[in-house]
Amino acid sequence: MQYRSLGTTGIRVSRICLGTMTFGEQNTEAEAFRQLDMAVDAGVNFVDAAEMYPIPPRAATAGRTEEIIGAWLRHRGRRHDIVLATKITGPGEMVRHVRGGDLRYGQAQIDAAIEGSLRRLSVDHIDLYQLHWPERPANYFGRRGYRRPDAEAFTPFEEILEALATHVRAGTIRAIGLSNETAWGTMAFLRLADAGGLPRVAGIQNPYNLLNRLFEIGLAEVAIREKCGLLAYSPLAFGTLSGKYLNGARPPGARLTLFPHYTRYTAPNARRAAAAYVAVAARFGLDPAQMALAYVLSRPFLTSAIIGATTEAQLRMNLAAEDLALAPEVIAAIETVHDDNPNPAP
Repeated sequence: MQYRSLGTTGIRVSRICLGTMTFGEQNTEAEAFRQLDMAVDAGVNFVDAAEMYPIPPRAATAGRTEEIIGAWLRHRGRRHDIVLATKITGPGEMVRHVRGGDLRYGQAQIDAAIEGSLRRLSVDHIDLYQLHWPERPANYFGRRGYRRPDAEAFTPFEEILEALATHVRAGTIRAIGLSNETAWGTMAFLRLADAGGLPRVAGIQNPYNLLNRLFEIGLAEVAIREKCGLLAYSPLAFGTLSGKYLNGARPPGARLTLFPHYTRYTAPNARRAAAAYVAVAARFGLDPAQMALAYVLSRPFLTSAIIGATTEAQLRMNLAAEDLALAPEVIAAIETVHDDNPNPAP
């Protein structure tokens, strides 16, 4: 397993991070324990969660993922073996059940969110604490065509950083990060942090996969120059890049079978592109999921790719991508498909 620096924090994280949003919904506690054991035994030291998990968000299950991780930490005693990341929930109709719906990023809300996560995780500190999505209206979760609303109100970035700084000073969090953020938002946070001696963004957790390479357009340069690399989520585009959904297939128990309303990666253009990438893998005798992951892992702006699985067999295959280096002719074939199908699933 390779390890990379998390921003300028001095924290080293594995190039593969275990995502946990299935824990408590698609995966039982026992299954989650086995996934955590397998990942850590393979050298993964980075685990990512969120206070709203599991997905899809429901009042009955909110916080269950963190509780399962906390139980694993208590049973295994491996807190020092992992870099633990979680996220505060932002505003949105689908998550009004979280913390009573008070989902701004002010001091009181951040205090309450961190206190809740620490309790559920059974830890005294969180290594990386992230804003799950912008509090302000912005282009994320597939939105195209930015238009500033006529009226908007959101917590000033400096106030957010000051609130997070109180927890860095108290030792309840070690580093901060952003998620689903834009280039403008990331640079605004970075400049305010540098000017005010406030905590600096250590990572940007945004989607990045063969169907969505928009991070390259504006944020890749920010990630490299500002030393706040990408934590790539959905590197397999909800599993579509594995090929298991080709020709309309819906395998029993698969995410898009259970939750068909998640359509970000299932539009016609995305389906055509996914089929083309699977064909590239077949041409070179590669597993399509491993090829897709290996491409993400090869990017110079990447800190870590967040993989999620519902079965141990899937997790084992995904972890093996760490050892796959794509030949130049494979990269060239991937780029040809991208040229023909640029970012069909933003």
